[in-house]
Amino acid sequence: MSVQACAEIVHAGDPDRFAAAMTAPVPDREILFPLYAFNLEVAKAPWMTQEPIIAQMRLQFWRDALDEIEAGATPRAHEVVQPLSEAIHRRDIPLGALRGMIDARLADISREPFTDVSLLWTYLEKGAGGLMVASCAGLGFDTRDPALTLGRAQGLANFITALPDMKAHGWSPVAPEGLSRMAQTALTDIAALKGVDFATATPAARAAWRARGTLTRFLRDPEGPLVESEFARRSSLAWKALRGTW
Repeated sequence: MSVQACAEIVHAGDPDRFAAAMTAPVPDREILFPLYAFNLEVAKAPWMTQEPIIAQMRLQFWRDALDEIEAGATPRAHEVVQPLSEAIHRRDIPLGALRGMIDARLADISREPFTDVSLLWTYLEKGAGGLMVASCAGLGFDTRDPALTLGRAQGLANFITALPDMKAHGWSPVAPEGLSRMAQTALTDIAALKGVDFATATPAARAAWRARGTLTRFLRDPEGPLVESEFARRSSLAWKALRGTW
C-alpha cells in the first residue's frame, strides 16, 4: 500500500486536484494524494449501488477506518486507508473535517432536492470545504475559515459542472435561480480571499484554481459550456504555479 496507489486513483478520478498536487513539494504530495483519494472513495460510494443500505455500509467503512486511525490502531489493509493514516498522524490532520466529508454524502444517497440554499451550502462546506480544510491543515495552514470558504466555492463550481450527470441519475437537487445567487456569493468570497496568504499550503489552495472561471461562465450563460479548453486549463495552472499563487 503506497502513496503511489493514491496518486493513480486521483490521476484517474480527479485530474484537477492531481495537477494541483503535482505543483507541491514531494513530501506534501504524500499528504495531498491520500486525502484526495479518500475524497474520491467517499464520493463514489453513493453512486455505486441503487441500494441505500449498501451505500450507507460503504460510508460506514470509512467512518470505522477513521475511528481506528484516531485510536492509533493498525490501519486496515486498504490501498487508501494506510497512506491516509500515515498522513493524518504525520501532519495532525483534523479528523472532524474528514468525518464531515462522509456525512455530506448522505445527501447523495437520499437524492432529495435541497429545498433551501442554506442546505446546499452546508453540503458544500462539509464536502469540498472539509477537504480544503483538511488539505490546507496538512500543509501547515490551520486557519479554518478561509480554507472552508475557498473549498465551498470550489465545491459549488464542481457541483454546477456535475449537474447534468446528477440529473441523468434522477437527482434534480436545486432550482436554477438559487444556483445563480450562490455563484455570485462564491465569486464575492473568492475575491475577498485574494489577500489571504496560504503560505506553505498554497498548493492545496491551488486545487480551486478553476472555480472562479467556472462560476463566471455559469453566471454569463447558465446553459453554455462551463469548461475551458485544455490549453487554457493547463496554462492557467502553470502560471499560478510559476507565480507561487493559488
